[in-house]
Amino acid sequence: MHSDAPDYSSYRSLAFERPAEGVIEIVMQPGRNRSGLPTTDRDGHRELAHVWRDIDADPSVRAAVLRGTGPGFSGGGDLALVEEMIDTFEARARVWREASELVYNLINCSKPVVSAIHGPAVGAGLVAGLLADISVAGRGAKIVDGHTRLGVAAGDHAAIVWPLLCGMAKAKYHLLLCEPIDGAEAERIGLVSVAVEDGTERERALAIAERLAEGSQTALRWTKHTLNNWLRLAGPSFDASLALEMLGFTGPDAREGVASLRERREPRFTRDEPFGAAPASARPAARDGET
Repeated sequence: MHSDAPDYSSYRSLAFERPAEGVIEIVMQPGRNRSGLPTTDRDGHRELAHVWRDIDADPSVRAAVLRGTGPGFSGGGDLALVEEMIDTFEARARVWREASELVYNLINCSKPVVSAIHGPAVGAGLVAGLLADISVAGRGAKIVDGHTRLGVAAGDHAAIVWPLLCGMAKAKYHLLLCEPIDGAEAERIGLVSVAVEDGTERERALAIAERLAEGSQTALRWTKHTLNNWLRLAGPSFDASLALEMLGFTGPDAREGVASLRERREPRFTRDEPFGAAPASARPAARDGET
Protein backbone atom coordinates (compact mmCIF):
# COMPACT_ATOMS: atom_id res chain seq x y z
CA MET A 1 0.00 0.00 0.00
CA HIS A 2 1.20 3.51 -0.79
CA SER A 3 2.79 5.23 2.20
CA ASP A 4 0.61 8.31 1.67
CA ALA A 5 -2.66 6.35 1.61
CA PRO A 6 -5.34 7.50 4.08
CA ASP A 7 -5.93 5.41 7.18
CA TYR A 8 -9.20 3.53 6.66
CA SER A 9 -9.02 1.70 9.99
CA SER A 10 -11.24 4.25 11.75
CA TYR A 11 -14.28 3.42 9.62
CA ARG A 12 -16.88 1.37 11.48
CA SER A 13 -19.72 0.93 8.96
CA LEU A 14 -17.54 0.51 5.89
CA ALA A 15 -14.97 -2.19 5.14
CA PHE A 16 -12.28 -1.97 2.47
CA GLU A 17 -10.74 -4.52 0.17
CA ARG A 18 -8.06 -4.32 -2.51
CA PRO A 19 -9.18 -6.79 -5.18
CA ALA A 20 -6.81 -5.54 -7.91
CA GLU A 21 -3.99 -3.08 -8.38
CA GLY A 22 -5.34 0.47 -8.29
CA VAL A 23 -8.85 -0.68 -7.26
CA ILE A 24 -10.40 -0.25 -3.82
CA GLU A 25 -13.66 -1.91 -2.84
CA ILE A 26 -15.91 -0.10 -0.35
CA VAL A 27 -18.24 -2.56 1.36
CA MET A 28 -21.23 -1.24 3.30
CA GLN A 29 -21.65 -3.39 6.41
CA PRO A 30 -24.92 -4.84 7.80
CA GLY A 31 -26.67 -2.71 10.38
CA ARG A 32 -28.15 -3.75 13.70
CA ASN A 33 -31.63 -4.33 12.30
CA ARG A 34 -33.14 -7.74 11.76
CA SER A 35 -33.06 -7.48 7.97
CA GLY A 36 -29.29 -7.91 7.78
CA LEU A 37 -29.13 -5.07 5.24
CA PRO A 38 -26.51 -2.33 5.40
CA THR A 39 -28.17 0.65 7.12
CA THR A 40 -26.90 4.14 7.85
CA ASP A 41 -26.97 5.07 11.50
CA ARG A 42 -25.43 8.25 12.92
CA ASP A 43 -21.83 7.14 12.30
CA GLY A 44 -22.58 5.35 9.05
CA HIS A 45 -24.21 8.39 7.48
CA ARG A 46 -21.17 10.51 8.29
CA GLU A 47 -18.75 7.89 6.97
CA LEU A 48 -20.56 7.42 3.68
CA ALA A 49 -20.44 11.18 3.16
CA HIS A 50 -16.74 11.56 3.96
CA VAL A 51 -15.18 8.43 2.46
CA TRP A 52 -15.04 10.00 -1.00
CA ARG A 53 -12.54 12.57 0.25
CA ASP A 54 -10.24 9.77 1.34
CA ILE A 55 -10.70 7.94 -1.96
CA ASP A 56 -9.89 11.13 -3.85
CA ALA A 57 -6.77 11.74 -1.75
CA ASP A 58 -5.49 8.14 -1.90
CA PRO A 59 -2.64 7.95 -4.45
CA SER A 60 -2.91 4.15 -4.57
CA VAL A 61 -6.50 4.26 -5.86
CA ARG A 62 -7.38 4.73 -9.53
CA ALA A 63 -10.94 3.34 -9.36
CA ALA A 64 -13.41 2.40 -6.62
CA VAL A 65 -16.24 -0.12 -6.32
CA LEU A 66 -19.12 0.38 -3.90
CA ARG A 67 -21.24 -2.59 -2.86
CA GLY A 68 -23.37 -3.90 -0.04
CA THR A 69 -23.21 -7.22 1.72
CA GLY A 70 -25.81 -9.71 2.88
CA PRO A 71 -29.25 -9.80 1.28
CA GLY A 72 -29.06 -6.39 -0.38
CA PHE A 73 -27.16 -3.28 -1.36
CA SER A 74 -28.55 -0.87 1.27
CA GLY A 75 -31.43 -0.73 3.70
CA GLY A 76 -31.83 2.98 4.27
CA GLY A 77 -31.53 5.11 7.36
CA ASP A 78 -31.68 3.69 10.85
CA LEU A 79 -35.04 4.66 12.39
CA ALA A 80 -33.28 5.87 15.52
CA LEU A 81 -31.43 8.41 13.37
CA VAL A 82 -34.71 9.47 11.72
CA GLU A 83 -36.35 9.93 15.11
CA GLU A 84 -33.39 12.01 16.29
CA MET A 85 -33.87 14.24 13.25
CA ILE A 86 -37.57 14.64 14.06
CA ASP A 87 -36.83 15.52 17.67
CA THR A 88 -33.87 17.91 17.48
CA PHE A 89 -32.73 20.82 15.35
CA GLU A 90 -29.11 19.81 15.95
CA ALA A 91 -29.63 16.41 14.33
CA ARG A 92 -31.41 17.92 11.32
CA ALA A 93 -28.62 20.45 10.83
CA ARG A 94 -25.95 17.75 11.11
CA VAL A 95 -27.65 15.33 8.73
CA TRP A 96 -28.44 18.15 6.27
CA ARG A 97 -24.74 18.96 6.03
CA GLU A 98 -23.71 15.31 5.72
CA ALA A 99 -26.36 14.61 3.05
CA SER A 100 -25.11 17.57 1.06
CA GLU A 101 -21.50 16.46 1.46
CA LEU A 102 -22.35 12.91 0.36
CA VAL A 103 -23.66 14.17 -2.98
CA TYR A 104 -21.05 16.83 -3.65
CA ASN A 105 -18.08 14.80 -2.37
CA LEU A 106 -19.01 11.93 -4.69
CA ILE A 107 -19.56 14.25 -7.66
CA ASN A 108 -16.21 15.95 -7.02
CA CYS A 109 -14.22 12.78 -6.31
CA SER A 110 -11.77 12.62 -9.19
CA LYS A 111 -11.52 8.82 -9.20
CA PRO A 112 -14.11 6.82 -11.20
CA VAL A 113 -16.63 5.04 -8.98
CA VAL A 114 -18.55 1.89 -9.94
CA SER A 115 -21.50 0.60 -7.90
CA ALA A 116 -22.64 -3.03 -7.72
CA ILE A 117 -26.31 -3.03 -6.72
CA HIS A 118 -28.02 -6.23 -5.60
CA GLY A 119 -31.27 -6.84 -3.78
CA PRO A 120 -32.98 -3.93 -2.01
CA ALA A 121 -31.37 -0.51 -2.54
CA VAL A 122 -32.75 2.47 -0.62
CA GLY A 123 -31.56 5.42 1.45
CA ALA A 124 -28.07 6.91 1.57
CA GLY A 125 -26.58 3.81 -0.03
CA LEU A 126 -28.83 4.32 -3.04
CA VAL A 127 -27.66 7.93 -3.25
CA ALA A 128 -24.09 6.75 -3.73
CA GLY A 129 -25.16 3.85 -5.95
CA LEU A 130 -26.95 6.04 -8.48
CA LEU A 131 -24.41 8.87 -8.36
CA ALA A 132 -21.61 6.42 -9.13
CA ASP A 133 -20.07 7.02 -12.54
CA ILE A 134 -21.06 3.54 -13.70
CA SER A 135 -23.82 1.60 -11.94
CA VAL A 136 -24.22 -2.17 -12.30
CA ALA A 137 -27.49 -3.63 -11.01
CA GLY A 138 -28.75 -7.17 -10.78
CA ARG A 139 -31.90 -7.63 -12.84
CA GLY A 140 -33.76 -8.54 -9.67
CA ALA A 141 -32.51 -5.58 -7.65
CA LYS A 142 -35.24 -3.52 -5.97
CA ILE A 143 -34.58 0.22 -6.14
CA VAL A 144 -36.89 2.44 -4.08
CA ASP A 145 -36.73 6.08 -3.07
CA GLY A 146 -38.95 5.98 0.01
CA HIS A 147 -38.98 9.61 1.11
CA THR A 148 -42.63 10.41 0.41
CA ARG A 149 -43.65 7.15 2.13
CA LEU A 150 -41.82 8.48 5.19
CA GLY A 151 -43.68 11.78 4.91
CA VAL A 152 -40.84 14.04 3.73
CA ALA A 153 -39.75 15.47 0.39
CA ALA A 154 -37.48 13.40 -1.84
CA GLY A 155 -34.29 15.31 -1.03
CA ASP A 156 -31.02 13.33 -0.80
CA HIS A 157 -30.11 12.93 -4.48
CA ALA A 158 -33.43 12.68 -6.31
CA ALA A 159 -33.69 16.19 -7.75
CA ILE A 160 -30.07 16.32 -8.89
CA VAL A 161 -29.83 13.04 -10.78
CA TRP A 162 -33.13 11.19 -11.42
CA PRO A 163 -34.53 13.58 -14.06
CA LEU A 164 -31.15 13.61 -15.83
CA LEU A 165 -30.86 9.81 -15.85
CA CYS A 166 -34.39 8.68 -16.63
CA GLY A 167 -36.35 11.82 -17.58
CA MET A 168 -38.82 13.93 -15.64
CA ALA A 169 -41.89 11.78 -16.31
CA LYS A 170 -40.31 8.59 -14.94
CA ALA A 171 -38.65 10.48 -12.10
CA LYS A 172 -41.95 11.93 -10.92
CA TYR A 173 -43.71 8.56 -11.22
CA HIS A 174 -41.20 6.70 -9.08
CA LEU A 175 -40.42 9.51 -6.62
CA LEU A 176 -43.98 10.67 -5.93
CA LEU A 177 -45.38 7.15 -5.60
CA CYS A 178 -42.33 5.42 -4.07
CA GLU A 179 -42.86 2.88 -6.82
CA PRO A 180 -40.19 0.15 -6.74
CA ILE A 181 -38.13 -0.46 -9.86
CA ASP A 182 -36.17 -3.62 -10.59
CA GLY A 183 -32.73 -3.66 -12.15
CA ALA A 184 -33.91 -4.67 -15.60
CA GLU A 185 -36.40 -1.78 -15.78
CA ALA A 186 -33.84 0.59 -14.26
CA GLU A 187 -31.48 -0.22 -17.12
CA ARG A 188 -34.27 0.17 -19.70
CA ILE A 189 -35.12 3.70 -18.59
CA GLY A 190 -31.51 4.73 -18.03
CA LEU A 191 -31.50 4.92 -14.23
CA VAL A 192 -28.53 2.50 -14.07
CA SER A 193 -25.75 1.88 -16.57
CA VAL A 194 -26.16 -1.86 -17.02
CA ALA A 195 -28.23 -4.75 -15.63
CA VAL A 196 -26.71 -8.20 -15.21
CA GLU A 197 -27.77 -11.60 -13.95
CA ASP A 198 -28.37 -11.63 -10.21
CA GLY A 199 -25.27 -12.71 -8.34
CA THR A 200 -22.83 -11.39 -10.95
CA GLU A 201 -23.01 -7.70 -10.01
CA ARG A 202 -19.72 -7.61 -8.11
CA GLU A 203 -17.84 -9.55 -10.79
CA ARG A 204 -19.00 -7.15 -13.52
CA ALA A 205 -18.33 -4.06 -11.41
CA LEU A 206 -14.80 -5.22 -10.58
CA ALA A 207 -14.07 -5.94 -14.25
CA ILE A 208 -15.19 -2.42 -15.15
CA ALA A 209 -13.14 -0.91 -12.32
CA GLU A 210 -10.02 -2.78 -13.47
CA ARG A 211 -10.45 -1.39 -16.98
CA LEU A 212 -10.80 2.09 -15.54
CA ALA A 213 -7.71 1.61 -13.35
CA GLU A 214 -5.69 0.64 -16.41
CA GLY A 215 -6.81 3.60 -18.53
CA SER A 216 -5.42 7.10 -18.93
CA GLN A 217 -6.09 8.73 -15.59
CA THR A 218 -6.04 12.29 -16.88
CA ALA A 219 -8.43 11.41 -19.71
CA LEU A 220 -10.84 9.52 -17.47
CA ARG A 221 -10.83 11.97 -14.57
CA TRP A 222 -11.19 15.04 -16.77
CA THR A 223 -14.01 13.38 -18.70
CA LYS A 224 -15.77 12.64 -15.40
CA HIS A 225 -15.22 16.21 -14.24
CA THR A 226 -16.71 17.75 -17.37
CA LEU A 227 -19.70 15.38 -17.52
CA ASN A 228 -20.46 16.05 -13.86
CA ASN A 229 -20.92 19.72 -14.70
CA TRP A 230 -24.46 18.65 -15.70
CA LEU A 231 -24.98 17.61 -12.07
CA ARG A 232 -23.38 20.80 -10.76
CA LEU A 233 -25.87 22.79 -12.85
CA ALA A 234 -28.65 21.01 -10.94
CA GLY A 235 -27.05 21.91 -7.62
CA PRO A 236 -29.57 24.65 -6.73
CA SER A 237 -32.48 22.26 -7.28
CA PHE A 238 -30.77 19.67 -5.09
CA ASP A 239 -30.05 22.22 -2.36
CA ALA A 240 -33.72 23.27 -2.31
CA SER A 241 -34.96 19.67 -2.21
CA LEU A 242 -32.66 18.81 0.67
CA ALA A 243 -33.75 21.87 2.65
CA LEU A 244 -37.41 20.97 2.11
CA GLU A 245 -36.73 17.40 3.19
CA MET A 246 -35.23 18.69 6.44
CA LEU A 247 -38.22 21.02 6.91
CA GLY A 248 -40.51 18.01 6.52
CA PHE A 249 -38.92 16.33 9.53
CA THR A 250 -40.40 19.10 11.70
CA GLY A 251 -43.97 18.24 10.71
CA PRO A 252 -46.52 15.62 11.74
CA ASP A 253 -46.24 13.49 8.60
CA ALA A 254 -42.67 12.43 9.38
CA ARG A 255 -43.75 11.24 12.85
CA GLU A 256 -46.61 9.29 11.31
CA GLY A 257 -44.29 7.84 8.68
CA VAL A 258 -41.90 6.50 11.30
CA ALA A 259 -44.76 5.17 13.44
CA SER A 260 -46.25 3.33 10.47
CA LEU A 261 -42.91 1.71 9.68
CA ARG A 262 -42.41 0.59 13.26
CA GLU A 263 -45.98 -0.74 13.43
CA ARG A 264 -45.78 -2.29 9.94
CA ARG A 265 -48.92 -0.59 8.61
CA GLU A 266 -49.90 1.94 5.98
CA PRO A 267 -49.37 5.57 7.05
CA ARG A 268 -52.31 7.84 7.81
CA PHE A 269 -50.98 11.21 6.73
CA THR A 270 -52.79 14.48 7.35
CA ARG A 271 -54.94 15.62 4.45
CA ASP A 272 -54.89 19.28 5.45
CA GLU A 273 -53.49 21.94 3.14
CA PRO A 274 -49.85 22.14 4.32
CA PHE A 275 -49.34 25.78 3.31
CA GLY A 276 -52.70 27.18 4.40
CA ALA A 277 -55.13 28.92 2.08
CA ALA A 278 -53.52 31.32 -0.34
CA PRO A 279 -54.27 34.97 0.51
CA ALA A 280 -56.60 36.76 -1.86
CA SER A 281 -53.77 39.00 -3.03
CA ALA A 282 -51.82 35.92 -4.20
CA ARG A 283 -54.67 34.51 -6.28
CA PRO A 284 -54.81 35.31 -10.00
CA ALA A 285 -57.29 38.01 -10.82
CA ALA A 286 -60.46 36.89 -12.57
CA ARG A 287 -60.70 37.78 -16.24
CA ASP A 288 -63.77 39.37 -17.84
CA GLY A 289 -66.69 36.95 -17.78
CA GLU A 290 -65.18 34.87 -14.94
CA THR A 291 -66.35 34.77 -11.35
